[in-house]
Amino acid sequence: MTRLDKPTQRPGSPNFSSGPCAKRPGWTPDALRAALVGRSHRSGAGKARLKLAIDKTRALLRLPADYRVAIVPGSDTGAFEMAMWSLLGARGVDVLAWEDFGKGWVTDIVKQLRLQDVRVLEADYGALPDLKAVNWNHDVVFTWNGTTSGVRVPNGDWIPSDRAGLSLIDATSAVFAQAIDWAKADVVTYSWQKILGGEAAHGMLILSPRAVQRLESYSPPWPMPKIFRMKKDGKLNAAIFAGETINTPSMLCVEDYLDTLAWAESIGGLTALHRRADDNAAVLFDWMARTPWITNLTIEPATRSNTSVCMRFTGVPGGPAEERRLAEHMVARLAEEGVAYDIGSYRTAPPGLRVWCGATVERSDLEALTAWLEWAYAEARAAVG
Repeated sequence: MTRLDKPTQRPGSPNFSSGPCAKRPGWTPDALRAALVGRSHRSGAGKARLKLAIDKTRALLRLPADYRVAIVPGSDTGAFEMAMWSLLGARGVDVLAWEDFGKGWVTDIVKQLRLQDVRVLEADYGALPDLKAVNWNHDVVFTWNGTTSGVRVPNGDWIPSDRAGLSLIDATSAVFAQAIDWAKADVVTYSWQKILGGEAAHGMLILSPRAVQRLESYSPPWPMPKIFRMKKDGKLNAAIFAGETINTPSMLCVEDYLDTLAWAESIGGLTALHRRADDNAAVLFDWMARTPWITNLTIEPATRSNTSVCMRFTGVPGGPAEERRLAEHMVARLAEEGVAYDIGSYRTAPPGLRVWCGATVERSDLEALTAWLEWAYAEARAAVG
């Protein structure tokens, strides 16, 4: 393949990682100057700051008034584990897995919680399981948007309003980029660093009234670690959902999350965040449509993620082994040039590329990136053969 001249236009930010993702445009450490450092998170001022983060989350996401929101330990993983350990076991479970994180929830449900009445509905990378086969007499566990596969559920239409079970949704790469039908969502979790570029280690847990009712009417048979305990004297511990946290949060991270929420409000709120992600992903979708050596890993257009866009090579002789060498070479060259960091496919996914397109990324940076991807591919083909 003929080598190409190195592009002259560089992305303003080379940060295209799928988590932690890019900071919001214009961010500097000065955004943290008001952080309540050196103070107790249990002080009046500390709890007020945490409560503000909860209130602003509720407003930005347009949550129903009777939904509860909490800041919990352990990022999205901690929040989702907290939900599973607290709520599952009251009835059978259907767990959907079409990428790495969904498969992780399968492992926890089957091998750690050791639930007996479990159905696992799986699909290969690039596809969804049969959503029509889900048994809604069971609790249902799934990721709304598969970060490692680039496959998302198209909407919430497949979730019945009269379901008997709960819907437990890992939405960490979807919640500020895709429309969540809250009437269909009983548990939703996400993390600050995945979708809005916040700092790590804190999870968000959102519960519907149905989830609260389950929590108060059911006690699992296993011991409950302290960081998972949401009940006090058999009732929901309301303080957790009003600014008190189970363990010590970073007030620097809280301030950073508040800064990003303020930025989201300033550009037009949730509608603007959705639009930015859609416009960003369209840059790569259009580029793939006119580029013969690359295609979307996701098969059905309606299920293609607008945040974690996953790509695979086409027409490469030598199969996956050569595709992996091509991807590794491209990722390394682009990082050396300082134009794109962390864009290799997830370690368990088919070899290829993965580019974050969420709202904190600028469309102009993705437009500049496409020329660099073409240059890097030509360089890789020349090097790999």
